[in-house]
Amino acid sequence: MLAIIDMHVTDGCWSGTLNSMKISGNTVFIPGATSGIGLALALALRDKGNKVIVGGRRQELLDRIVAEHPDVDAVRIDTADPDSITAVAAQVLAAHPGLNVLITMAGVMSIEDWRHPESFLASAESTITTNVLGPIRLIAAFIEHLQKQPAATVMTVSSGLGFTPLRVTPSYNASKAAIHLLTETLRLQFAGSSVEFKELEPPAVRTDLVPGQRDSEWAMPLQDFVDEVVGILESRPDAREIQVENVKFLRYAEVRGDYDHAVAVLNSADPHAS
Repeated sequence: MLAIIDMHVTDGCWSGTLNSMKISGNTVFIPGATSGIGLALALALRDKGNKVIVGGRRQELLDRIVAEHPDVDAVRIDTADPDSITAVAAQVLAAHPGLNVLITMAGVMSIEDWRHPESFLASAESTITTNVLGPIRLIAAFIEHLQKQPAATVMTVSSGLGFTPLRVTPSYNASKAAIHLLTETLRLQFAGSSVEFKELEPPAVRTDLVPGQRDSEWAMPLQDFVDEVVGILESRPDAREIQVENVKFLRYAEVRGDYDHAVAVLNSADPHAS
């Protein structure tokens, strides 16, 4: 079935892109990079010859990263707090006026049971604030600067669950679907400009995003994921959706016409679905 999908869909490429992200020589800010995918990607991009600034809420983790990797800069930022975003954006741009890549990595994921409103409402509001308003506010804080760069990239982070839902994470699923369409629309608005929009679409990866995921066999090993992502960025700089092979089962379920099957498989295979 995959063979009949149009190449522009499966490749996630935008043939009209005027500029494509280089794999090296960038100055990259990644809020939400003190652990997991964010930190692993930050170090991988550093190793490719980029200047990387990581951001996060926990100062002790930031201090540890700088101690272990002196060539990486770190700033404390809470992407759920609009004042923090505004202040840190000014700080980062003052220290790194050549910044040309923003990766909106920060995100949260919570198990929710919407049959009991008292148990999910606070979690749902927090998820939307961090996963949707956070990237929106980050883009707003940096976009004027990025438009002044000869070539700039905004990389958002959605999820395979934004296309095929996991039953127990409704707010997370919705937040990632929102990020997908936000990115698609901004790409239209900025067509022909110096700013390109990419969307990273992870599958389940062995991190601490939710309890137990780091050691789960159904999740993709972190280093394998990051290696494949960097390989895509390097070999296909015009890719607009960064999709490792493991996410395509979820990403293209509806396109293939087996959406119900994919939903059933996901929700029977993932231990959090029970």
